[in-house]
Amino acid sequence: MAKPQEKPWQSVGLLMDSARPERPQLIRGGLWLLLAAGLEAIAPILGKRYIDHHLLPGHYDLGAMAMLLALVLLSGWAATWLRYAQLSRMAGVARRSVLRLRERVYAHVLALPMAFFDKAITGQLVSRVTNDTEAVNQLYRQVLYVMLDSSIVVAGSLVAMAFLDWRLMLIVATLVPAMVLIIKGYQRLSAPAVARTRQLRSDINAQMAESMAGMAVLQAAGAAGRFGARFEAVNAEHRLSRIAELRANAWLLRPALDLLNVLLLVTVIYGFGRRELSGLEVGLLYAFLAYIARVVEPLIQITMQFGQLQQSMVAASRVRALLEEDEHRGPPQDGVPISRGAIRIESLGFGYDPARPVLHGVDVDIPAGSFTGIVGHTGSGKSTLLSLLLRFYTAQQGRITVDGQPLASVPDAAFRDAVGLVPQEPFLLSASVRENIAMGRPGISNEAVEDAARSARAHDFILALPQGYDTKLGEGGARVSTGQKQLLAMARALAGAPRILFLDEATSNVDSETEARIGAALAALHGRVTVIAIAHRLSTIRAADQILVLNHGHLQERGTHEALMGVAGGLYRRLVELQTLEEREAEADAS
Repeated sequence: MAKPQEKPWQSVGLLMDSARPERPQLIRGGLWLLLAAGLEAIAPILGKRYIDHHLLPGHYDLGAMAMLLALVLLSGWAATWLRYAQLSRMAGVARRSVLRLRERVYAHVLALPMAFFDKAITGQLVSRVTNDTEAVNQLYRQVLYVMLDSSIVVAGSLVAMAFLDWRLMLIVATLVPAMVLIIKGYQRLSAPAVARTRQLRSDINAQMAESMAGMAVLQAAGAAGRFGARFEAVNAEHRLSRIAELRANAWLLRPALDLLNVLLLVTVIYGFGRRELSGLEVGLLYAFLAYIARVVEPLIQITMQFGQLQQSMVAASRVRALLEEDEHRGPPQDGVPISRGAIRIESLGFGYDPARPVLHGVDVDIPAGSFTGIVGHTGSGKSTLLSLLLRFYTAQQGRITVDGQPLASVPDAAFRDAVGLVPQEPFLLSASVRENIAMGRPGISNEAVEDAARSARAHDFILALPQGYDTKLGEGGARVSTGQKQLLAMARALAGAPRILFLDEATSNVDSETEARIGAALAALHGRVTVIAIAHRLSTIRAADQILVLNHGHLQERGTHEALMGVAGGLYRRLVELQTLEEREAEADAS
């Protein structure tokens, strides 16, 4: 069910949560800004006294006049210094608040289930973690500071004007509701354009990330022109959306306030012209003109910042929507850590689209410490079954238990500590071999890393690398072969001392020597670790305690290699015979 569309202002709570540890700093900064505004408000009153008590009457008391001028300079300098200090303070608050927010968003994304990433676009997620959180930083560091400071200055100036002449103050105060009306109109015109602009910027990032990831295929297929045209279309749409936003800025921000400022000056001067002028009135006129400037310019600053405020609030709402993503979360995790690794699958049914099931009533017992192989044609449900065992998805029918408790009830951290995965396409960091095997596990020693490499039969080739375990692998492990990548992935999985080890066609892209090494590593784990392996190369699971043969989502056959080969016309036997024939033909072609 789709969530109702929210307004950007509803994300204020997210911003307050991020800044909550900074509350003392914010309160202290607000008090200092009040003091700065008070110091600024004194200057026109001092100027009025200078005019009314010294210049117009011709009372040239140099000491008193110098004192008034010195107080004006001192109050102006103190107010400027306080503003600079609080701007620096606000910058620190902003950086720390956004640091917490960005870490929270990244940790949340890492914890989301795989079902979320089936629909998510990588480039857009990256945009939310980077661009959108940086827009929130601008909100803290610049927009809120300017708005708070300007609001305090306006309030202080109005109070000072009321002290001098409350009737004239009311004339000046009409600027405030006029500004509110302008901002309301600006928000109505610009909000759709701002939201659309940020969405299109995410789309641009997504297309860039997608193109970079698939560059080899894109160039080989001659699709560069088509991708370029698609990018140009999105980029042009982004430009038009940005222009609509800028037009709203051009019409309704500073120009409108400048016009109101002129009207206000004419009104105030006309009001003075209608009154009997005296020396006191001249000083009052000077003070009011000074205060009008102090009211108008902060109001202009507030309206000028409203465009950035709009963008920041839209960005905050996008971040909030990501943080509230819970559509795919499972039941409460109140179970205990996995100790043995015994798995039971009962009447398991699942479909990515519930109306089109992929698995139908699968029942399997996998004893702790056993080796289970899973085979079948493409589309038979092998990878889907593995994804359910890895808790990437939740089954719609039946259940999976581990050590007698529901699989979904095991706490996330305990589950991830207890399982290891060797994927078909190994994911390697551009870091060193040692860092790739350790994979950020806290407290893992160099000895444990090397023991894992020995168990994976990778230690010897690692030592042969230029810097051994400290060799940098390059992006995607570019400095090692495909087989070596697979052995490193095996070592990484074993470094966590798993109770259950999953292999997802880990030998499909490796040579016979690497396959033999992986087979030897699996044999050494027998009885200690529950191993579940999807295999395209059937020789990998020949020694399995049981082999599950899936066909169109049904468990069609089950048994050891020898037992299944004895089934005349059996699916497993046909798969073995077909693969043996393909290997012989390949050898004949090679010779």
